[in-house]
Amino acid sequence: MIQSFIITGFLGVGKTTMLTNTVKKYFKNKKIAIVVNEFGDIGVDSKILTNVHSEVLEISEGCICCKLAQEFESGVSEIVNKYNPDIIFVETSGASEPFPIFLSLQNLGISIEGIICVVDAKNFDTYKENSTAKYQLGGSNIIILNKVDLVTPAELEEVKKEVIQIKEEYNIKNNLTGETVFNNYMIHYAEQGLVNKEVFEGVYQIDEVIGLAKDYKHLDHTGKDSITQKVAYLKENVRFNDIDQLLSALPKSIYRTKGIVKVTDVPNPIFINYSFGDASYEELPEYKEKSLLIFIGESIADDVKLLSQKFPFLILPQFSINK
Repeated sequence: MIQSFIITGFLGVGKTTMLTNTVKKYFKNKKIAIVVNEFGDIGVDSKILTNVHSEVLEISEGCICCKLAQEFESGVSEIVNKYNPDIIFVETSGASEPFPIFLSLQNLGISIEGIICVVDAKNFDTYKENSTAKYQLGGSNIIILNKVDLVTPAELEEVKKEVIQIKEEYNIKNNLTGETVFNNYMIHYAEQGLVNKEVFEGVYQIDEVIGLAKDYKHLDHTGKDSITQKVAYLKENVRFNDIDQLLSALPKSIYRTKGIVKVTDVPNPIFINYSFGDASYEELPEYKEKSLLIFIGESIADDVKLLSQKFPFLILPQFSINK
C-alpha cells in the first residue's frame, strides 16, 4: 500500500523548504515521489525538488484540486506504475484547498497519512483573513507553525490561538452527516522549515509491520517526545465489525493505527491503515503471522489499556522495552 502526505498552506509560507528538508532528513531509505502543483508558468519549486529527488510530476497550468483533477489522477497513476514509490508527497498550490486532492488520492487507492498545513508564524497576520487560507486550515489534520524562530513566545502563542479558532470554525465536515471528517488534529512547530520526526511517526509499510509482528519486544516503546507506540494482539474469532467498532471508538490521543488482522467474515488477513479518522484496508492472502494492531499517538498508554478493557479481543503484551 502506497502512503502519502498532502502539504498545503498559503503562498510563501515555506512549503517547499519544509518538504525538501523533511524528506532529506527523515526519508533517506524510502522511495519518494513528489507531486508539485504550481500556480503559474515558471516551475521554480519543481527545479529545486528535482535536484533532491528522483522524480517530480509538475503541473503548472492551474490548480489540481479543481480544473486538473483528472490530469492529477492520471499523472499520479503513471508515477505509481513506473516507479512504485513507498511514499508520495503532494505539494499543493498556495491558492488551492487540499480536500479534493485527498479524495483523488483515495480514488487511486493511496493511503493518506496526513494533510499538513504550513502556517507562516511570522506573517500570519498578512493573510489570515483570506478565505483559501482558512479552508486550508479547516481541511488539514496536521498544522505546522513555521518560522517560530522569527517570533517571540508571546507572538507565537497568539498565532496558535488564532489558528485554533480558524481550524475549529472551518473544520471540514461531511455534508450528509454534519460530522467532522477528521477526528482530531495536531499542531507542531518548525524552524527554518524543519519539523520534528514525530509528525511522521508510524509511517510503516506492510513488510515493516509484518517484521514487527515477529518481534513484539521492539514494538512497545516511548521515545523522548510525547509520541508513543503501543502494540496489541488480537484473539481469534474476531469479526470485521469488531474492528470497525474499535476504530470508531479510538480516542483523540490516538491518531494513527496500523496492523494486520484476521477476521472470521473475510477470507484473507487485512492490512489496516488508520489516520485521523480515515481508514483503508488491503487483503494479504499470504500473511501467516499473528494478528496485531499498533496504536500511535500522544501519551496513549492509559488509553490503550482502557481500549483493551472495552474490547476484550485486544491482548496487551505483559512487558515492553523502552527506547
